[in-house]
Amino acid sequence: MTARAMPIVPLSEMVNGQEADVFALMTAKQSLTTREGKPYFRVAFRDARREVSFPVWDNAPLAADCREAWTPGAFYKIRAVYRDTEYGPQLDIRRIREVTDADADDGFDPMMCLARSRRDPEGMLSELFLLVQQLIADAGLRTLVESIILSHREALLVMPAARHNHHAYVGGLLEHTLSVTRTCAYLAGKYAEQYPDMTPPLDESMVVAGGVLHDVGKLREIDQRPAATVYTPEGELIGHMLLGRDMVREAAGRLRDAGKPLADETLLRLEHLILSHQRLPEWGSPKPPMTPEALLVHYADDIDAKYHMMAAILRDDATPGPVTSNKNVLRQKVFRGLGSD
Repeated sequence: MTARAMPIVPLSEMVNGQEADVFALMTAKQSLTTREGKPYFRVAFRDARREVSFPVWDNAPLAADCREAWTPGAFYKIRAVYRDTEYGPQLDIRRIREVTDADADDGFDPMMCLARSRRDPEGMLSELFLLVQQLIADAGLRTLVESIILSHREALLVMPAARHNHHAYVGGLLEHTLSVTRTCAYLAGKYAEQYPDMTPPLDESMVVAGGVLHDVGKLREIDQRPAATVYTPEGELIGHMLLGRDMVREAAGRLRDAGKPLADETLLRLEHLILSHQRLPEWGSPKPPMTPEALLVHYADDIDAKYHMMAAILRDDATPGPVTSNKNVLRQKVFRGLGSD
């Protein structure tokens, strides 16, 4: 008898009690034991918008298959009933197999299982490029920044900003870069107006360029794979700040060879800004911010990353009461409010 056809739906769109076929990435499989000594596996599957974690008990029909064949980092086609429970969302799996090349005909793409920015990457890139064109008055600096964006366009559309911690999803680097650049533009305008007699005057073009390029080395530091984002050998051994400085030097060299050299001091200040944007040696910066422009870029970057982390803590922490746990990336409790259960 032929198995009846099931609709293929995104895991993130399933509702309580619905049975369907889904494509999902297996993200975890832990062998655990209850306090009563009952063995089980804690498994997790995800698509771009939802992760579901649940137990597979040792005496369940699929327990042997789970133990011997299910592999974290592999993609699966799953027939299951989705259930909302007091322990969170779970899948009652009826059938499961690894995806095959033929599943592409039904819409499978490894990228469909990766968490991604809520914003459209093409729209974000267009907005970033417009800010560069409108706000970087120094023609040589503007040409340099434009050339780097255009030469890495495809990677910018999909690259996460980190492996963990903040903006660690498809398009996350672009989302973070755009946000930092907008903050840089605001801060540069504010402090240029507030300190009109500063010598030398605040270079607003440099601040905006720094916002765009401060994390560009992450394009070489990390390698995005469907199962996990990992550090490249260059990322492990050198890090994104030095890699970003290298990328800026290479771009400046190409412009020089084309008869469009960047002023020596402009390049020096831009390099310093990239190398100092994390401020502390323990965060990877060999130098602290030593120019007003570098100071503004550091704090624009820091507030964007920290705010994202705090928002994620408020969203994800399940500790009851008005205050979250301190077991998070910020290593501190966050106050929700007196009305929180």
